[in-house]
Amino acid sequence: MTLKRIILGILTAIAIALVGLSLLASWNEPQIQSRLELYQTNLLLHASEWQGENNSSANLSSARNNIIGSDPLNTALTQYQEARDSTQKTLKITQSQLKEIPPTLVSKSENPAIKSAQKKAVQELVIQQSTLLNELELRLGILQATSGKNDEAIQTWKSLVTRYKTDVDADPSVASAQVLTGIWSNPPQLLPDAEPRIQKSLDGWFRYRALAQLYKLQERSKELVALQAAEQVTAEQAIEKLAIIVGVPAISLCIGTVLLVGLTVQWLLQRKQLDQADSGPLLARNGSLAWDVPWDGEIVWQVLVVGFFFVGQILIPYLLLPVSLAVLKLNPATFDPREKAFYIFATYLLLSAGGLSVLYFSIKSFFPLPDGWFRINWRGNWFLWGFGGYLVALPLVVVVSLINQQFWQGQGGSNPILPIVLEGRDNVALAVFFGTAAIAAPVFEEIVFRGFLLPSLTRYLPVSGAIAASAFLFAVAHLSVSEILPLATLGAVLGFVYTRSRNLLAPMLLHSLWNSGTLLSLFLLGGGAS
Repeated sequence: MTLKRIILGILTAIAIALVGLSLLASWNEPQIQSRLELYQTNLLLHASEWQGENNSSANLSSARNNIIGSDPLNTALTQYQEARDSTQKTLKITQSQLKEIPPTLVSKSENPAIKSAQKKAVQELVIQQSTLLNELELRLGILQATSGKNDEAIQTWKSLVTRYKTDVDADPSVASAQVLTGIWSNPPQLLPDAEPRIQKSLDGWFRYRALAQLYKLQERSKELVALQAAEQVTAEQAIEKLAIIVGVPAISLCIGTVLLVGLTVQWLLQRKQLDQADSGPLLARNGSLAWDVPWDGEIVWQVLVVGFFFVGQILIPYLLLPVSLAVLKLNPATFDPREKAFYIFATYLLLSAGGLSVLYFSIKSFFPLPDGWFRINWRGNWFLWGFGGYLVALPLVVVVSLINQQFWQGQGGSNPILPIVLEGRDNVALAVFFGTAAIAAPVFEEIVFRGFLLPSLTRYLPVSGAIAASAFLFAVAHLSVSEILPLATLGAVLGFVYTRSRNLLAPMLLHSLWNSGTLLSLFLLGGGAS
């Protein structure tokens, strides 16, 4: 065995360990999908307040009725109850994991530093889940009170206070729960700091409802009228946002389903013309036409392990970035949203440059490459393949995601960028995130996974097998265990589009459209909390 293979073997073991730990760490983390559903529910609650007076229109009224449904309040109540129960369950699991860690710290068979870091990570997770549970219970109680279930609401808030009975100042949600209990009690018990507490701990529709209740009890009619007028403006904006969030994907989903069915029927009727490059059904075109691969599996191994995992998971996050930040005296934990966006963008560019450099020097000795490698043709039909692939991917990923959600029940982690975008309010930061997710990521990831990995695998696998293998590795590389199936499905469509179009611009466009759609939804849904 050569020295090179020994080094690759060691790096492979380290990469597998780090990826495995990252996937395990994401096991009990909440999915972004669960938060998206709650943000969309918040928008629905805003929309339900719209009364359609003055400058109302028939189209907006119709949109409101179609979007919010017959009983949005009860729907929201059910969703928040499910979110609260799920978070309670996850918190108990995480707390039990934390209790199991201390005894192992004295074990000589395990690294104390690793166990200390593991304990710290679990402790942080417990704090995050406890904070989320408190927020959910504050909001759930307001939904119960608004539904006329005052006793249940007070019990919900009291359960929050009870958890901190030995230290009521441990979390600001405790004081907020006491304020809410007071204004919905009979008779009411108004605390002197009620309004600032509500302003600080609640947002969106929940803040509106709590303030409206407080102003009514305090007989502050002027402030109540102003609050209701502001809510009407917000409600109208919520309807417009929901029309985009719900309507555009629904139309695209229908078109994609029709397109997928049509292509499948064409494939079934024209199977005799399979695998022809320029004729026959589109689903089968170039279906078994493999690439001429001049390198062996060791080069593929080298590019993936060194160029992608070692550079992205070890060299940059644990060596280059800490040193650079120390020299510049910067602390990412103190970054505001705009600084965080530029930091993520710079990190991704650094990762991409490192990965592409390893790819270039790994295959440089094989130049000039055989025809068809890393092909980019601006005059081809790449746009139709990319846009059509996006439409077809929608129903496939939606179906897989729905099945996946039933298994994970809102857990399993998500891309860490998505929550930042969801909660962001800085337009410059959002533009930078767009540059990262909709431009930089599609270019880099498509060059690596579709441009290099997929064709290289056709030396050992049929084209369909290469598509499946590259899609799986593409999904795993995102380091969220619950997203493996949906991302593998998307990766399969990306691979399918590339093998049929033989043009990297097609999967790059599909990838960019997918990420852009996600970012747009996050940006609009973020308004549900404002």
